[in-house]
Amino acid sequence: MTRLDIFADPVCPWCLIGQVELDRALARRPDHPFAITWHPFRLNPQMPPEGMDRVAYLRAKLGDGAEAAGKALAKRAADLGLVLDPAPREPDTTDAHRLMHWAGLEGAQAPVMSGLLRAHWQEARDISDPATLAAIAQAAGMDPALTARLLASDADRDEIARREAHARQRGIASVPTFIVADAHALTGAQPAELWQQVIDEIMAASRS
Repeated sequence: MTRLDIFADPVCPWCLIGQVELDRALARRPDHPFAITWHPFRLNPQMPPEGMDRVAYLRAKLGDGAEAAGKALAKRAADLGLVLDPAPREPDTTDAHRLMHWAGLEGAQAPVMSGLLRAHWQEARDISDPATLAAIAQAAGMDPALTARLLASDADRDEIARREAHARQRGIASVPTFIVADAHALTGAQPAELWQQVIDEIMAASRS
């Protein structure tokens, strides 16, 4: 197997696009060699627990570029057949990353990340809300009651901060960032065709 480490934040729109593109490539190459692990990387580590209004957040972060960025995202999403209905508030994603950490222990990261991205970007749901996170966990086959109890505690908050700090120390500065075989880094939402090429090259090399 070949490691594919993905650093992402479910409130990043290009993480949604990147995940959809990667999933399409994996579906076209069901014998792919990737062992995928998702890693925490908060876009807004200083976001208050209550979050903030999405429009105000975008204006503060992107200024006059917010409208152009929104149009670029809408076009890429439409090209993939995605209908976007983002949450009205920009959430603190610390708890979402804690859930992803626990999902990793149970082999449920793929459905949990899909659920987080879908909830935030297509269902206008609050992914900082414990009930929303417990429902996403349950849909991925995890125990919702246990998830709720863990979310009500401070379990693994320090672990998320440690892993995020380690990522930044490695030079990761944006999401999504994909690291193939702990050696080759790709940043941004790569098209499915590129991933198919990468998979084909890895498979060819393994046969030689």
